[in-house]
Amino acid sequence: MEYPVIYKIEDIYYPFLAAFGVPVNLLAIVILSRGKCGLSTCITRYLVAMAAADLLVIIAEVILYRVSRYYFPGSFLEITPVCSVHAVLIYAATDCSVWLTVAFTFDRLLAICCPKLKTSYCTEKVATGVITTVIALSFSRQIPRYFANEPEYVADGVSWNCQIISGYYTLPGWIAFDWLDTVLTPVLPFILILLFNALTVRHILVASRVRRGFQLSINRAKQSDRTMENRKKSIVLLISISGSFILLWLAYVVQFLHYQIANYYDSAGPHDPVYIFQQTAYMLQVSSCCTNTCIYAVTQTKFREELKNVIKCPLRVIGKIVK
Repeated sequence: MEYPVIYKIEDIYYPFLAAFGVPVNLLAIVILSRGKCGLSTCITRYLVAMAAADLLVIIAEVILYRVSRYYFPGSFLEITPVCSVHAVLIYAATDCSVWLTVAFTFDRLLAICCPKLKTSYCTEKVATGVITTVIALSFSRQIPRYFANEPEYVADGVSWNCQIISGYYTLPGWIAFDWLDTVLTPVLPFILILLFNALTVRHILVASRVRRGFQLSINRAKQSDRTMENRKKSIVLLISISGSFILLWLAYVVQFLHYQIANYYDSAGPHDPVYIFQQTAYMLQVSSCCTNTCIYAVTQTKFREELKNVIKCPLRVIGKIVK
């Protein structure tokens, strides 16, 4: 039988994603941690945490799950207890990545639309507390997932692989857990990010019209307005990050809604269009963990400068060694 096209794509896509995602997220963490990108400490904390969560998703899901299963079958990662812990890690890392994006979007909403709250909420201390809370809740919420798996088979007294327990889709407790898990990631974040962005953009458009009218009334329309320039930079960064999240998670959300509305859970195999769409949605969703660094490089001038400096540093060292 011919090897399915979707498998051929995955065999190339996931190793490439791992090779690209690990270094770009490490670069983002290093560059942002230096604090030389012209961003506030509050924003920097969120962006560093988001890059770290994205890196964890790349390692846990792409490298240790997708790539490992394709190229290293039968490894210790497929022992049932290890597999169960790994499942918790994958879902918790994804939760962290998603909800840190929501937290960042909400922080920017308050900073731009609520000046009175900005001084008390948009601080380094609050950002650290929010990040810590998101991480703690994400991991604690996924602990029950460890008990949702059972061995696929037992060989020489060792339990191998993980499969969902038989009562997962029939017992009320597990049905509630599954629904809550999917609503919390990514359906609710998807709605919240759209809402926060809509409110932020609306506020900026209204403020821009008012400010432009004020400038015209005092004949200073041609002078540069630093406040508006800073707002433009903030909104470009915000919309780019949250917009890429929405676009890359959209297929996953559509797939979930289709399954729930149509009660369609089993595909006919790798040639089934539904299965192909499902796997494509997974690939797009995981790729969202590699886009933020590219967004920083495109939208932030100082980040590009720091990126050049970080890349040039090892090149200088190599040049000195060669000489």
